[in-house]
Amino acid sequence: MSEATMGTRLASRPDEPGALKATLQAIAGLMARDVRVLRRELASFLTRTVAQPLLFVFVFAFVFPRIGQDIGGAAGAGDFATILVPGLVAVAIIFQGIIAVALPLSNEFGGTKEIEDRIMAPVRVEVIAIEKILFGAAQSVLAGLVVLPMVVLVPATPVALQVTSWTLLGAVAVLSALLSGALGLALGTYVSPRQIGLMFSVVVLPLTFLGAVYYPWAALDTIPWLQIGVLANPLVYVSEGLRASLTPSIDTMPAVAYLGALVVSLALLTLLGLRGFVRRTVG
Repeated sequence: MSEATMGTRLASRPDEPGALKATLQAIAGLMARDVRVLRRELASFLTRTVAQPLLFVFVFAFVFPRIGQDIGGAAGAGDFATILVPGLVAVAIIFQGIIAVALPLSNEFGGTKEIEDRIMAPVRVEVIAIEKILFGAAQSVLAGLVVLPMVVLVPATPVALQVTSWTLLGAVAVLSALLSGALGLALGTYVSPRQIGLMFSVVVLPLTFLGAVYYPWAALDTIPWLQIGVLANPLVYVSEGLRASLTPSIDTMPAVAYLGALVVSLALLTLLGLRGFVRRTVG
């Protein structure tokens, strides 16, 4: 039986008694395998996680205030550091999902063909894709926890950090991390391995600079067409959600708006990613 036929059989197999237990065991086994790989690559994980946020916060929130450079407009250096911190944590979360899911998928579909081993697991192929989302989400949460204290301590001016609702922060963090994994799955299944480098120029950079990372979304009201246009960017809702959760002194969009958008974006990207994964694995 060919691997493609086996994958098709697994994808279409009806539910059986104990299927849920088998699915959870398969996810746990795949997660354990990925954790072992991550432990061997812990140094590279930390490097890629902290490099960009550290550079941005060092230049914009430490160097610029020390040399008297005007940043943040009328907000001033202190307010700019407060605006910047949640945005950099959002970038770390989203980037980690892309790197943790999309790049390995590119290798598995391309050179290593490791995906053929994974789809031989006795579960539906969609389960393999869901595990990738969950593992990417776990790495995204870890990335956010690593980056947050760093970008709070580096700025030359105090950051007005205040958590008024741990429930809201938890909801935003979980939805953002899952969204990150789903985005990585969608990109990894629809972007050709030969074009994975181009993805960072065409997708990742626009996501960052138009993702309300360096400014609150409300500040774009002077450019109405842009303020509306960036609503297609899921990073906007991650940035706004974390900004509302960590720095309530900064005006953000209503909670129902960014939470609702995170849920809708997560659902759409998950469906898109699952469809692409099945298409790439079982044809």
